[in-house]
Amino acid sequence: MLEDKDLLSIQEVRTKVEKAFAAWQKYRTYSQEQVDAIVERMAAAARANAKRLADMAVEETGYGNAKDKYIKNLLNCDWLPRRMRGIKTVGILRELPEERIVEIGVSLGVVAAILPTTNPTSTAMSKTLVSLKAGNAIVISPHPRAFKCTCATAAILYQAALEAGAPEDIIQCVDRATMEGISALMHHERVSVILATGGHAMVKAAYSSGKPAFGVGPGNVPVLVDTSADLEDAIAKIVTGKSFDYGTVCSSEQALVAEYSLRDRILALLKQHKAYLCNDQQSDALGKLLITPSWTVNPNCVGQAPTKIARMAGFEVPADTSILCCEIAGVGKKFPLSAEKLSPVLSLLFVADYATALDTCFGLLKFGGAGHTAAIYAKNDTRIREYGMRMPAMRVLVNTPAPQGSTGITTNVFPSMTLGCGAMAGNSTSDNVGPLHLINIKRLAYTVRTPEEAFEMPLDYDKAQDGPAPATPGGGAIDRTAVISAVERYLASRGIAVSPPAAPSSPATQPAAHACGCSTPAPPQPAVRQSVVAGVAADVVDRFLARRGAAPAGSPGAPQKSGGYS
Repeated sequence: MLEDKDLLSIQEVRTKVEKAFAAWQKYRTYSQEQVDAIVERMAAAARANAKRLADMAVEETGYGNAKDKYIKNLLNCDWLPRRMRGIKTVGILRELPEERIVEIGVSLGVVAAILPTTNPTSTAMSKTLVSLKAGNAIVISPHPRAFKCTCATAAILYQAALEAGAPEDIIQCVDRATMEGISALMHHERVSVILATGGHAMVKAAYSSGKPAFGVGPGNVPVLVDTSADLEDAIAKIVTGKSFDYGTVCSSEQALVAEYSLRDRILALLKQHKAYLCNDQQSDALGKLLITPSWTVNPNCVGQAPTKIARMAGFEVPADTSILCCEIAGVGKKFPLSAEKLSPVLSLLFVADYATALDTCFGLLKFGGAGHTAAIYAKNDTRIREYGMRMPAMRVLVNTPAPQGSTGITTNVFPSMTLGCGAMAGNSTSDNVGPLHLINIKRLAYTVRTPEEAFEMPLDYDKAQDGPAPATPGGGAIDRTAVISAVERYLASRGIAVSPPAAPSSPATQPAAHACGCSTPAPPQPAVRQSVVAGVAADVVDRFLARRGAAPAGSPGAPQKSGGYS
């Protein structure tokens, strides 16, 4: 019997989204304690299967290596749930008595999770745990080349969730994922938000769906090795990062940038760490192999061992080679290896000075990784901060392997497999996406002031200033009488009686006398000056009364006359 794979995928998506939506209607009533218990049980089940799932991912996709995929799994089933402990996501999140605000977490609904082939099991763990932590249901759409290991991960998490009391159907995984099915998932009326990890076209489709979406852009991570760096530490860590899971992480190092004065020492240290230094002919062959004529990454090379990639390019390297290194002369389309490669191939750019190094790193990010990640090795904190300010990257990592630093293993950024790249990359966030991105926050806001108290300008339209205020004579000196009057009015508005002063006006405020014996009245204070005086007077009085232990009535620390909460 003939089967239309797209129609079957679309029908499956529709059915599973409806099931997830019905489950969410029950799950949205769960307390924080119930939600947290479910998340903990899922994480424990994932930890027990982390090694097996890593093996399955490599066997099915052919990308990366099992030992590093195991570490990526642990990131999301060990470190991530520990970081989420104590984070409030449902019910009352916090109360701000001074501001008279109460914040309430509101789950979004059904999360559509689009998964990649490079990190299938770890991303399934990450997206599922943060979605359920936020009180949502999830429908997972695996990459067609990774659906077995992805759905196996989802099944383990689902069974654990049920055992902890989650409603049936809270986690769904699409078995027949096609592009048409993915499109139907992203556009389904029951889907509230999209978490998309994949190629540029997939992320663009997510943002074009009309739904709120969190996607990530491509990474083309530059690594600046400064003259102040500990070179032995830097090169060891760069090789560790570049070789991690054979370069499948989008925040993996792509190009090392350093001054010429460091070249010989860097090359020697790279050799010491089993890096293979390619000659010009080998580098040219790698450029033609890794980057297609349409400037996409050759999928046959993604996440492959350096020995295999070298063989595909027509040359052999030692069996224990960690990464392949290629010196290139610039950035842009004349230099294919200046692009993202998603493999254990590291470009090397040696430049004249620090300023040129900054320009080169900036150029690498603009060429193909704007908003994603940059790294620097240095001891000079002034340069570290200058680099961080200059680079168009939302994660700037210091003295750490880039994949481990960007995902929160070796730094305190939030543990995540979804690394936002900000507006410059067309992303809705620059954060590492976590559970707080998957809730809305409702606010109870109690009255604390009248409209008249909120503004310094008069609210009466007829009394509003029309055009710039005239310059105040005498260099803008404030009339002492005006200050006294403003203080008295403010105290009176707070219910504090004030006796009128008996002292005569100061000479500075007396009418100006003339030889003829007549006098000229002092010019009136402009409306803006009067409002500023009133504001300053109110602040001064409040501070004075606070020091005296008598907060004025109506202020945040004073008893309220009626209504509200305490």
